[in-house]
Amino acid sequence: MSAFIPHGVSMDIRQLRYFVAIAENGSFSRAAETLHVAQPGLSLHMRNMEEALGTKLLFRTPRGVVLTEAGSILLRHARNILQQLMLAETEIRSHEDVPSGEVRLGLPGTISEILSVPLIRTARHRYPSIKLRILEGMSGFVLEWLRDSRVDLAVLYSSAEDPAIRTLKLLTETLVFLGPAKPDGGSGLPPSGQAVTFEALTGKPLILPSRGHGLRDHLDRTAAAAGHELTTVVDVDSYSNIKDLSAEGFGFSILPEHAVSRDAAAGRLATWPIRDPWLRRDVYLAHAIDRPIAKSVKVVRDIAIATLIDLANSGQWVGATTTDDLTIAG
Repeated sequence: MSAFIPHGVSMDIRQLRYFVAIAENGSFSRAAETLHVAQPGLSLHMRNMEEALGTKLLFRTPRGVVLTEAGSILLRHARNILQQLMLAETEIRSHEDVPSGEVRLGLPGTISEILSVPLIRTARHRYPSIKLRILEGMSGFVLEWLRDSRVDLAVLYSSAEDPAIRTLKLLTETLVFLGPAKPDGGSGLPPSGQAVTFEALTGKPLILPSRGHGLRDHLDRTAAAAGHELTTVVDVDSYSNIKDLSAEGFGFSILPEHAVSRDAAAGRLATWPIRDPWLRRDVYLAHAIDRPIAKSVKVVRDIAIATLIDLANSGQWVGATTTDDLTIAG
């Protein structure tokens, strides 16, 4: 509109619609009938537009109205403006009806292994216009990605202590002590499957993720709270490498039950539940609340919640249980 309206002049969409209706109907009376407004109101709007623009837009004749040269210019631009507005409204409504676009989800690697495929499958089936992008990393990194807007949603192993992030506690997963299928007879451990105390395992040579890893930090906090200290012989952030080293007798470890259930079932590793205290950690779904959340993000969030709960309830996520009361924090 700046191409034909002098600086300081303003016109609203209603005035443009009135003007186009008058020009296309060729008279004020027919335009008033089409718009279902009073004819004096149309006349007032046209006078205001002409005064604002400093030029005549219409000439009244016995047979109706005729556009001036300025009126013809305004009609051309007004039609374009109204058409663009209609297209914008249509696109916005269509977007709300059929969510589309890219949604970025940050996941810890262990959760990605079990969640990504069923989540992508369901999202593609229900909302083919949504492109779901999965980013994997340690839980601490995933939280930073969420803070930096590099992801729209995140699954975390802790509640974010951040007022700009809302976390929903979904699951609690069990951690187990693991070692070679046939540990040394002098290990002092009961048969695989029988519970061992947390105090007893703190003296064992442990292969754990390095400090800064969510699981390692959780174990260190638990040990400190109980007045114990973990004895680590190898720091490695890969769960598969931890399992391989444990299976070969380099030491023991503590991992989520679902991460070792297949190895235990195949007789490759021995596992022991941990008591006093029972070791568990919570799983949260998080999103930022200091910026708008698109409908595409909302539907992926809902699918992720339903998929995580189904994985736990169906037993596919071994050792995971749903919370009795879903609690939103932050």
